[in-house]
Order: sequence, then C-alpha cells, then structure tokens
Amino acid sequence: MGHPFYPTGTPRLNHVALSLPADQLDRVHRDDLCRFWGEVFGFDELEVMTEDRRRLVLACVHWDQFLFIVSDDHPMRCPPMDHFGFAVGSMDELLGVRDRAEAYRGHDDRVEIIDVSADDQEVVTIHSLYVRFLLPMLCEVQWWEFAT
Repeated sequence: MGHPFYPTGTPRLNHVALSLPADQLDRVHRDDLCRFWGEVFGFDELEVMTEDRRRLVLACVHWDQFLFIVSDDHPMRCPPMDHFGFAVGSMDELLGVRDRAEAYRGHDDRVEIIDVSADDQEVVTIHSLYVRFLLPMLCEVQWWEFAT
C-alpha cells in the first residue's frame, strides 16, 4: 500500500540547489565541475540549462534528479559536514565511487574524501562515504545492507 498523501507512488527528492560565486560558474570552473561529477559519479550537464556565470544543472544519472547550481552575490556557506545524500545499490558501487574519487584526487587535490564507514543498526548496516569537490556541501554516498 502506498502512502495516503501520495496514492500514485512514493515521491522522490528530485534536486538539491546550491549557490556559488559567479566566478565559479564561468567556463573553466564549470568544466572542472562537469569533469569531476561526470567521471566520479556519472552526472551529466544539462547543457540546455547552462548559463555562463549564472547556472549549471547536473543530472544525477537521470534528468529528473539533479544538482541545481546557481550564482549568487551571497553564495551558500555551511558547516563542514553539511551534505546531500546519494544512494547506491551495492557495496561494489559505493567502493567504485570511492575508487574513482581517489583516482581523481591523484591529479586534483581539491577532492575531499571521508572514507567508507559503517553504522550497524542490527536490522540494517548503513555504509557511507563522503566526497566534496568545488561545492559547499559534501555528497554522502550510502549503501544500505539489510540483515538476512
């Protein structure tokens, strides 16, 4: 049975909006963002949405889940552990993100990684990895391992 508020199905979080200074959304910085988030996470720029020094939209594997990055005179600031979450379907997929992020960090020291940890809740163990690159928030990647 679905939730009474959403009889057509479970709603999904479809985007996260973040702001950066306009200079960080120029061609060079957008290319850096697109290259990292593409090579490490498989995210793609929705080019039709791009506006130089104003907006970059990165589809998170599918067009209807995305990072909406805009310029602002007062860009986002947040504590170091503020983050958005990205769920994967297996430990191999989680480790794949970690391995690609580590490889990328090998040639770009702006990549921040907090390595894989596990939070055992008995019914489920939540495996997590945190990655940040040129955005004010970390991305937490999780895989939920349910007890059998």
